[in-house]
Amino acid sequence: MRITTLCYVERGDQYLMLHRVVKKNDENRDKWIGIGGHVEEGESPDECLRREVREETGCELVAPKFRGLVTFVSDRWGTEYMCLYTAAGLDGEPRECDEGVLEWVGKNRIASLNLWEGDKIFFRLLEQDAPFFSLKLRYEGETLVEWALDGETKFVKEPGRDG
Repeated sequence: MRITTLCYVERGDQYLMLHRVVKKNDENRDKWIGIGGHVEEGESPDECLRREVREETGCELVAPKFRGLVTFVSDRWGTEYMCLYTAAGLDGEPRECDEGVLEWVGKNRIASLNLWEGDKIFFRLLEQDAPFFSLKLRYEGETLVEWALDGETKFVKEPGRDG
């Protein structure tokens, strides 16, 4: 079981996105995600988030807000509990990142990026300014086969059927 953090930093109508193209054995390889990482021993999710943002951007977060808990269940990587945040901005300009390419992306372009299918669900929740939520995403390989919002199953892909 893993606990991670992920933040989407806002600047006007843009989010700071990380295109994961550097690490060879990266479960997020070629995907666009936010900034964050694994919670270390003795660290709170808030502390982890601030540390990871400093490490990946060289900046400090401005006004982070804990938006939801996302539970990923994968037949490849096990279970991960991700604390999802947004932030009002950064104090400073992001520097080069050793995990990928940082880019400010218009919110209206997010859906066209190479995202995990489940990420599109929590982006919709963020866009709707949903109150704190619990989202469960179950993957088989890279295919989203089930998701549930606040304990209520919204989608289940039947074996052998598309979509």
